Amino acid sequence: MSFFKALCLAIFASIFLTYVLGISLLEWLNINIYMGDSLIEPLKAISISALVMVIITLVTIAIVISVFGGVIFITLLILGSIAMALIGVFWPILLAAGAIWLLAKDKQPTLNNA
Repeated sequence: MSFFKALCLAIFASIFLTYVLGISLLEWLNINIYMGDSLIEPLKAISISALVMVIITLVTIAIVISVFGGVIFITLLILGSIAMALIGVFWPILLAAGAIWLLAKDKQPTLNNA
């Protein structure tokens, strides 16, 4: 699944869950939200919380990607540096082993179909 598709599904799920749970909670507990002296419609109150949920979802995805991306990058750097150090220490042995392998490998006779 691509990143953009997963992001769209996460946004849709957070909006849907916020709307469904918010409306049912407002109706079940008979909660009225006032701003100043005016009553805020339940749909408008839920849409504001849904927008907040989308922003929180985007921030969370950015943090997760940056943290895991950093951990993976640092791990690859450490493994690469260890591999380069081992090659740097043992390169004469690897060169001699490669030369011996090239010179001593069995030569298969070729069949001539004449």
